[in-house]
Amino acid sequence: MSQANSGAPSYKRVLIKLSGEAFMGKGEYGIDPETVNSIADELAEVNALGVEIAIVVGGGNIFRGVAASATGMDRSAADYAGMLATVMNSLVLQDALEKRSVFTRVQSAIAMQAVAEPYIRRRAVRHLEKGRIVIFAAGTGNPYFTTDTTAALRALEIGADAILKATMVNGVYDCDPMKYPNAVMYDSLQYIDVLQQGLKVMDATAVSLCMDNNLPILVFNMTAPGNIKRVLLGERIGTIVASDTEEGR
Repeated sequence: MSQANSGAPSYKRVLIKLSGEAFMGKGEYGIDPETVNSIADELAEVNALGVEIAIVVGGGNIFRGVAASATGMDRSAADYAGMLATVMNSLVLQDALEKRSVFTRVQSAIAMQAVAEPYIRRRAVRHLEKGRIVIFAAGTGNPYFTTDTTAALRALEIGADAILKATMVNGVYDCDPMKYPNAVMYDSLQYIDVLQQGLKVMDATAVSLCMDNNLPILVFNMTAPGNIKRVLLGERIGTIVASDTEEGR
């Protein structure tokens, strides 16, 4: 990724990972329409630059499978419920994008023809080539896999140049910046550092997939207006995780 902002996108095709919590706004759960509209505004602006955009949205604002499992619910059942929550978020985001005249397709790993296309890799790539935003819903369709792993898997399948991990903080820190004001943010990291130190970037399976296939992960604060565009234009914000952390920085 170039350090200078040349006005041209640094990536042709990206996958953006949004947490379900990003849809809550200032609420404790659910979907805040104003927040979703703000996210849709930014995505529409980036789409207009010609960047091909795929998205994976979590479901933690509606249902978190791991938490339900911890309270006694069967893990598989809890994870399937969580997958359905991601479909709800995906449909809400699709509606917001299409109100901005952005052609959008939702592809679900769990068949539900009435509301979403089935996930078909070649069809997803064709949508991207036509300038449509593609939202991948329902995780991988299997329990025990997180939406982080889904993001890494789908990014590799569609040939994305990078994963953009949109978070509520500025980047990756050595400890939780919400709890520890002296937390230090990393400008760059290698995959192995993330795995060995247990840093909260993405889960270990997702990071390992990216490491094995040399797929960069860019972690940045999505609550700052315009940050998605800044990242795609090559501005140096957040944390980059890659095999060679000096590459493009």
